[in-house]
Amino acid sequence: MQLHISPSLRHVTVLPGKGVREFIKVKIGSRRLSYRMVFYSLLFFTFLLRFVFVLTAVNSIDGETKCSTLGCLGKKLAPKILGRRIEATIPEIIYQVLEEPINQSEIDLEQEIPQTLEDFVAELNDGQSDAKTFAVKLKAMVRLFEQRTRTAKIQEYLYRHVASSSIPKQLHCLALRLANEHSTNANARLQLPSAEFVPALVDNSFFHFVLASDNVLAASVVASSLVQNTLHPERVVLHIITDRKTYYPMQAWFSLHPLTPAIIEVKALHHFDWLTKGKIPVLEAMEKDQKVRSQFRGGSSAIVANNTEQPKVIAAKLQALSPKYNSVMNHIRIHFPELFPNLNKVVFLDDDIVVQTDLSPLWDIDMNGKVNGAVETCIGEDKYVMSKKFRSYLNFSHPLIANNFNPNECAWAYGMNIFDLDAWRKTNISQIYHHWIEENIKSDLSLWQLGTLPPGLIAFHGHTYAINPFWHMLGLGYQENTTVADAESAGVIHFNGRAKPWLDIAFPELRPLWTKYVNFSDRFIKGCHIRAS
Repeated sequence: MQLHISPSLRHVTVLPGKGVREFIKVKIGSRRLSYRMVFYSLLFFTFLLRFVFVLTAVNSIDGETKCSTLGCLGKKLAPKILGRRIEATIPEIIYQVLEEPINQSEIDLEQEIPQTLEDFVAELNDGQSDAKTFAVKLKAMVRLFEQRTRTAKIQEYLYRHVASSSIPKQLHCLALRLANEHSTNANARLQLPSAEFVPALVDNSFFHFVLASDNVLAASVVASSLVQNTLHPERVVLHIITDRKTYYPMQAWFSLHPLTPAIIEVKALHHFDWLTKGKIPVLEAMEKDQKVRSQFRGGSSAIVANNTEQPKVIAAKLQALSPKYNSVMNHIRIHFPELFPNLNKVVFLDDDIVVQTDLSPLWDIDMNGKVNGAVETCIGEDKYVMSKKFRSYLNFSHPLIANNFNPNECAWAYGMNIFDLDAWRKTNISQIYHHWIEENIKSDLSLWQLGTLPPGLIAFHGHTYAINPFWHMLGLGYQENTTVADAESAGVIHFNGRAKPWLDIAFPELRPLWTKYVNFSDRFIKGCHIRAS
């Protein structure tokens, strides 16, 4: 038997041959495929061959004629795929065994399960197996195959979680070198911005962008792509918010790498007077959230040890454990009206985005009094990314959620958002956000998947204006279905997901869209061995 896979991996031809061991030829052509894609494709087609063989064998056993799902599938598919017809009947006992739930006796026989197709064929050729034994071993082999596939998937998700949650040594090196530069070089300690440009920080005639990040390299790409693609760089003000530990490296980078004529402000959270006065609800909620999480969650080990949940559910839980989802850099956006009391409107940018066009037209969008201008994620050609509704994020099995929200309501995305701060100050959005954060903590974090988008969906409910999807293309960090051509045609691309472009697990076809804004000849970049691939 010979298997031929077309270059697109969409067409399979099975040709009669000498046997299963005959050469299997995979033609990939000029298209570059990841090892993972090739592995899963071959795994699927191998399973297909084995399944067809077994169905053919089942149909070859004499007995009473009766059709069930498995039998009918064998009769319909096997002859078509193998290019021949089989006129046979199937004993009733085979249907009974296949339709019965797995019992303990079958589990106890696990050591006797054939490990390969060749072993299974050899046992059949011995002629000592009756129909029932054949069905039991067939069922056990399928179960074993499912278990191994599930284990392999979960291991892959776990490894990706570990890779995405860790700080690459190159980024750690960059932060350390910049911190050292800050302490030894006066030019790395410049006031940002210089005194002459300070009035622009509160001037609403400028285009104000806000970026919250503790990743110097990521912030540099966002800033460079923003300034390089704007038509009016002299009117761009980028407010960079970072934490205390990253402030000196961030200040050193932008002091030594100015983006003139754009104006860059770098501030740490402790520099904001509002955050240093009294108790801040979101910070208190984060502290409680961490305590609850450490008490009731067993971390990644407990998640992958769950034998009842589907791999995709486990993957979502692992992603939610990422430190980013409980970072103050993520939650602080809910306090933009207080952090920027003199500004009327800002555009928020995540640190895993790349700007590819002039964003000044965003200020011309009339949001009809809404607070949050965002791209909706329930409509679009890419069903993998653009199919998110409230039920994708909120737990509608919980009465608090089910009684207050519609599961079919369209979700939207963080990452590139227009915030009308004047309209925001007339609402109680921030209070609603804090209220639901508290409710989630009281409910043992059971109201939604961990992260900042679910409470954002709730807080901005009724206050969101849908903008053109051109302004924000999502999903470049967790699926590789996006083509380079489609990504290049978007105004802003977002590497949301685990495969961040600064990590080794980034998708190689998409990563150049990010690395084009990194100067690999820079002495800090070279000194930390940060490379394009």
